[in-house]
Amino acid sequence: MEYSKLGKTGLDVSRVCLGTMTWGRQNNEAEGHEQMDYALEQGVNFWDTAEIYAVPPLPETYGKTEEIIGMWFAKNPSKREDIILASKIGGTGVPWVREGAPITGKEIMPSVDASLKRLQTDYIDLYQLHWPNRPFAHFCQNHAGMLDYTNVNAAKVEDNLLDILRGLDDAVKAGKIRHAGLSDDSPYGIMKYLHLADKHDLPRMQSIQNEYSLINRSDDPYIAEVCALEEVAYLPWSPLATGMLSGKYANGAMPEGARWNFEVEDGRPLSRRTEEANKAVDGYLGVAKKHGLDVCQMALKFIDKQNFVTSTIIGATSMEQLKTDIDAFDIELSDEVMSDIDKVYRQFPIPF
Repeated sequence: MEYSKLGKTGLDVSRVCLGTMTWGRQNNEAEGHEQMDYALEQGVNFWDTAEIYAVPPLPETYGKTEEIIGMWFAKNPSKREDIILASKIGGTGVPWVREGAPITGKEIMPSVDASLKRLQTDYIDLYQLHWPNRPFAHFCQNHAGMLDYTNVNAAKVEDNLLDILRGLDDAVKAGKIRHAGLSDDSPYGIMKYLHLADKHDLPRMQSIQNEYSLINRSDDPYIAEVCALEEVAYLPWSPLATGMLSGKYANGAMPEGARWNFEVEDGRPLSRRTEEANKAVDGYLGVAKKHGLDVCQMALKFIDKQNFVTSTIIGATSMEQLKTDIDAFDIELSDEVMSDIDKVYRQFPIPF
C-alpha cells in the first residue's frame, strides 16, 4: 500500500480510503467489521464515514454506520491509533438532521459529540462539512446554466463560513477533532475558507472530497488547480459512479440488492441514468475489454494515477468487491489504455 500526505496535516493516509456508507442498510454490522479487518490488514489506514450514513439515507438508518464503526473500535481499542478516521456533519435539507437546518458554528460541537458517542472514540482525525449551505455544483448539477449565483448574498455566505470555522476551532481546541475538511464544495468555497482561516488564525481546510470518476471529471482542472497549489488533499468519492461503471445497470438492468434499487424505493431520481452516461459506460467497457482489464479496476486505477488525487474513497457491499477494489491500486495502465480512455472522455465529457 502506498501513502500520501493529507494536506498540511503531516498525516500519512493510504491511497485507498475505505468508504463505509453501505453499512447499516446494505451491509450489516458483521459485514462491516469484516471489511474493516481486511482493509486494515491490507494497509488501508484511512476510513471515511458521516453522521447521515447509511446511504441512501433514511431517518431509521441515521448514524447507523458510525455505530457499526464504534462497535469495531470497542472490540479493537488498541487499533484506534492505527486509523485516520474521517466523518462529516450533514448539511441543510435532511429533515431528520437538525430539522434540515444549515450548518452553523453552534451546531459543530453537539454534532461532533454525537458522532464521538456513536463512534466510541475520543477524537475524529478529519471532520468534514458534508456539503455547503449555499448553492453548489455537485450531485448531478454540473451542467452550465443549472445554478444562479447572482442571487447569493456573498457577505452572508462569508459570515456563515467564518462562524463555522470558529465552531471547528472550538472542537479542535477541545481535542475532539484534529483537522477540518470539506465535501461537495467548489474552488470558491475552498479559497474563501483558506483565506478566512489564515486571516483569523482558525483551522485550515485540509481536504475536499467530491464526486469524481471516469464519467464525472468536472473537478479537473478547476478544483485540481486549487488542491495542487494550496496543498489541499483531494479525496474523490463514487469513483465507480454509484456502480454504473461496472456495467451492471446496462440496458435498464436493476440487479437485486444494487444501490439504485434502494434509490427507487426511496423515491429518489436516478439522475445518473442518462442516454449519454450509458454510452460513456459502454465506451469504457469496450476499452477494458480491448486491454483485458476489469473495468472497475481500470476506473479506480485511472483515478489513482491523477496527480492531484490524494486518496480514492472506495465502497463495497461484498468482500469480493472490496478485494477487487483494493487490488486495483496495484495494477498498471499503459499509455495505450490511457489514450483509449481519453478518446471516450472527449466524446462524453459531462454525460449526466
